[in-house]
Amino acid sequence: MDAIQTHTLIIGCGIAGATAALRLSENRNHDITIITRAHDAADSNSGRAQGGIVTRGLDDSPEMLVDDILRAGAGLSSPRAARLLAGEGPDLVRSVLVEQVGVCFDTTVPGELEFALEGAHSTRRVVHVGDRTGAAITDAMLRALAERPNIRLLSGHTAVDLITFPHHALDPLAIYEAPACHGAYVLQRETGEILRVLAGETILASGGIGQIYRNTSNPPGARGDGLAMAGRAGARILNMEYIQFHPTTLSVRGAPNLLISEALRGEGAVLLTPEGQPIMQRHDSRWGDLAPRDVVARAIHREMLEGGLEHVWLDISQRHSADFIRDRFPQIVENCTRYGVDPTCEPIPVVPAAHYACGGVLVDDWGRSSITGLYAVGEVSCTGLHGANRLASTSLLEGLVWGDRAARHISCNLGDPIDDARVPGWVARSTQWPDPGLLEGDMTTIRNLMWHYVGLVRNGDRLQRAQRELRHLWHEIEEFYRTTHLNDQLIGLRNAVQVARMVTWAALRNRHSRGTHYRADDPALQAGGQP
Repeated sequence: MDAIQTHTLIIGCGIAGATAALRLSENRNHDITIITRAHDAADSNSGRAQGGIVTRGLDDSPEMLVDDILRAGAGLSSPRAARLLAGEGPDLVRSVLVEQVGVCFDTTVPGELEFALEGAHSTRRVVHVGDRTGAAITDAMLRALAERPNIRLLSGHTAVDLITFPHHALDPLAIYEAPACHGAYVLQRETGEILRVLAGETILASGGIGQIYRNTSNPPGARGDGLAMAGRAGARILNMEYIQFHPTTLSVRGAPNLLISEALRGEGAVLLTPEGQPIMQRHDSRWGDLAPRDVVARAIHREMLEGGLEHVWLDISQRHSADFIRDRFPQIVENCTRYGVDPTCEPIPVVPAAHYACGGVLVDDWGRSSITGLYAVGEVSCTGLHGANRLASTSLLEGLVWGDRAARHISCNLGDPIDDARVPGWVARSTQWPDPGLLEGDMTTIRNLMWHYVGLVRNGDRLQRAQRELRHLWHEIEEFYRTTHLNDQLIGLRNAVQVARMVTWAALRNRHSRGTHYRADDPALQAGGQP
């Protein structure tokens, strides 16, 4: 069987995709299929989130949260999206995460949630489960999904391309119809078979793009698969120049860039030079170590360049007892200790790393893209909420809110999948398997190009060079894609180079610095003004 028919196909299984699936499954006659390329469905950006999820603090209001989002977004966040999030988000944290799936957030005393403070927030409003909030949420949601008989979860399945009409239509008269999505071609990784998953509605919830950079906090699957597929289908994509670099990831030779949560700075951790001098007061006298992420990341980058440093230091050991640090940040302590660093008694070596794409597939208030039948939720989407720089711990909440909104819209507009006789099966182009070493070499080239030329600090010359080299690489990879047998690695490489070109083109086109997009050759900076 090379075709699966389902009412709704969801590509991705983080908080956004899982929320949509849970809401849709309330209608027992609604059939939902979720696919994830990971063999472990919990392996997602959502699962790696440490700090927490925004809700409403004790001395808080929707208006205060909106103000903080707009301020962090550097003037590019949508006020409408911010109001939607602030109005609906806290109730969904309670009704879905706490009551429906049973996430046990940390409390000060039984029944009283413990609220953390993070950068650019004006009050404590972030709830958490130690420093593994994302994992706790993901685990609870996956357990709830497993209990729903009308949800089919297929792990180890990689989406190859969206099925769109008129592009894939067998009927030549379909060229007169508006573009519409009818599911996706999907690689079953274990067998190598390409399936047609035909759906009345398709939700992209495929996560981020961090793996196109040399240093990233993202999991291996964050290659921009959903963005690339949507781009090839003709969906409108926006704000791709705004890539948020998390200021603090572990910097130990031989270790991955493990995330060191912003919540440490919320609890008083300080960024230091090798001589033990505080860094952030010199770069942002108002917020200091709690400045927005783009400010902190660039400050660290500048300190490293000027001092010839491999990293700077983040020290919480001077502010709290070892018992407090172990209790509040058990995962960070465990991860650091594994690589020879003990945060309870010494500073942590940290470096910025690609963390979050503020742009993506442009969607409306209900998660609808510009293509009929295609929704996008979570990091793959651009709701306008994050603008030029995301406020800490709003990403999980955005996935929760728009995952719920997309599902509610679909529930009111139920559609059946089209007949498989109207869609061509996948035709294998070759029996030749790709060389893994060649694929990894091309991926390494992409990551280095993006890190050095389209990273924290950009200019026209670097961006033009990246654009030229990526264009050439894209042609080579496309030819390879069309003349060899498909596997997950090749699909990911093809998507990565396309998304890298999107980011580079957007960064080259926008000469003005704003938020996470910093152009050293910005005319305003050259004239001595502010970006």
